[in-house]
Amino acid sequence: MQLKHPILAAFLLLVVAAHAQAPQGEAIAAQIPARIQHFVDTKTVAGAVTLVAHGDHIVEFNATGMADIAANRPMAKDSIFQIMSMTKPFTAVGIMMLADEGKLALRDPVELYLPEFKGQRVAANIGPDNARLSTPEHPITIRDLLTHTAGVTDEAPPEISDYQHAMNVPLDEVVRKIAQQKLLFQPGTAWSYTSGGIEVLGRIIEVVSGQNYADFIADRILKPLQMKDSFFYPDQQTQEQRNRIAMVYVLQDGKLVPASRNILGGDPAKHRAGSVFPAPGWGLYSTAEDLLHFYEMMLHNGVYQGHRYLSDFAVHLMTEPHTAKIRPVGWMRGADYGLAWEVVSEPFGELAGHSIGTYGHGGAFGTQGWIDPKNNLISILLIQKADGGADSMTNIFLHMAEATVDR
Repeated sequence: MQLKHPILAAFLLLVVAAHAQAPQGEAIAAQIPARIQHFVDTKTVAGAVTLVAHGDHIVEFNATGMADIAANRPMAKDSIFQIMSMTKPFTAVGIMMLADEGKLALRDPVELYLPEFKGQRVAANIGPDNARLSTPEHPITIRDLLTHTAGVTDEAPPEISDYQHAMNVPLDEVVRKIAQQKLLFQPGTAWSYTSGGIEVLGRIIEVVSGQNYADFIADRILKPLQMKDSFFYPDQQTQEQRNRIAMVYVLQDGKLVPASRNILGGDPAKHRAGSVFPAPGWGLYSTAEDLLHFYEMMLHNGVYQGHRYLSDFAVHLMTEPHTAKIRPVGWMRGADYGLAWEVVSEPFGELAGHSIGTYGHGGAFGTQGWIDPKNNLISILLIQKADGGADSMTNIFLHMAEATVDR
């Protein structure tokens, strides 16, 4: 049949094209579990949980492999992971909540809230003067900490060198020791990734709010966002929740074996029993579904299920590049840093195909979470591998997640 009305014909062609495109994204989403299974079969990881959402609509959500090999426990969609540095944006959101309330400003010097940071010294970083200490050109600010440009070292202070494994030093004491360390460079002149700087932000939250850091994050973020399986202290949770925590593995002699106590957080089988350090830079446990709630709040400019948690301006400020004049920056080529988020500014390398403005964060055990506002896309990959080796898996997953969007 030949259509005699050009406008109607054009409309029908658009409808047909739309229907032709939709299955393509769905088909790619349906292939993600098989691709992840390949990495399980080759012992890259023991197991994984993947989740891809277009706005509020989940298009792929799957658990593959094992959460605990020795216990013969399969990975499940509600398996709980140590998300490590994916914790950093939670701490940053806590800071931005206080900024929205007028209780602090990003330009404020840290010493305004933590007097122990007065009189800091900085290492000269040029040639033979490298060992000489000088005075910072400006005291480190909250913004410097959020962008990893403060010069705070990522190494544990020598007096508490084991605190990141034993978790046995309170946050206020950890931060006092960090304040005594020399800065690596003049604040604002270079980029150096540091969990220590985020621990300082956690302590600022305590001082400004008058509340314990972990309680503040739970009361202001985790509970309101219905993140029911997200926490800092496993020994304070139910046995049922502890039974869902995925084991952390390393590859040894061609086999995946449980990691030792020498990883962040100590022996993963002991679930940080008796810990007193919340680790604002890397301490959170969570699930894919819980993280989806947090990312939906960010994607919707600070709003989740009709309730506002952050101002539009705060979300904008967090997710715009703040390090454009500093190089090198970030973990992935083509990225800059916002406020505790890695932000795509030039999509190439690992981030090829991602929209400018996509932002996210990874974790030390291979976890990843990314938000693409342009395409209304959220991508979550959760694994527990402490010795790396999963970069190819990460790149493939993020590419496939982006490819599920009909452009």
